Amino acid sequence: METSHDLSMLGLIANASIVVQLVMLGLALASMASWAMIFSKWFAVRHASTRTVDFEQRFWSGADLNRLYNDVQGKSLALERIFEAGFTEFMKQRKTPGAELADVMDSTRRAMKAASQRELDQLDGHLSFLATVGSVSPYVGLFGTVWGIMNSFRALGSVGQATLAHVAPGIAEALIATAIGLFAAIPAVIAYNRFAADIDRLAVRFESFIEEFSNILQRQGAHR
Repeated sequence: METSHDLSMLGLIANASIVVQLVMLGLALASMASWAMIFSKWFAVRHASTRTVDFEQRFWSGADLNRLYNDVQGKSLALERIFEAGFTEFMKQRKTPGAELADVMDSTRRAMKAASQRELDQLDGHLSFLATVGSVSPYVGLFGTVWGIMNSFRALGSVGQATLAHVAPGIAEALIATAIGLFAAIPAVIAYNRFAADIDRLAVRFESFIEEFSNILQRQGAHR
């Protein structure tokens, strides 16, 4: 007498062993968490990139630095914060009696580099989670698959004659774990690589702006 098996996706998951079910649950939660992180990080990086482009256009349009500084104070983001930090430090150091221009510029550059690093750290925040999901999920799914197949072959020991009907359900249950692991890993890896590249491009723009803005401030300081 043949035992009927429910070969639907939900049926295979429901009939899987408890270990395989726990693996599937863990991977499903990791996938949902990574998708939430992907959307959150996408908005953050996109917003920072847009604000950076907008500020660069305003800055290089010849706007007065004092007016630009007043506009960004208290509501700055990304490159605006770097500008704010640099201009604040420059004006503060210039008011110091006996301050040398070289010391003023050195302090200004340090302030801008610190602001740049804070912005990049904020954009990089939790990005390692996507890398972890992308690298670990396939192996976790593979563990569930190996465990499920092992249980299937152990069950065959009590069957007099093994047929495809006996083997297929157990192997199908086990392979679902690998599929869920790949479903969790692939978007996480793609998103991580994309965000890392976007943040690297922002870092280059920040560094270029720091050097160019430092040159402008140095020329202004030399004429005072």
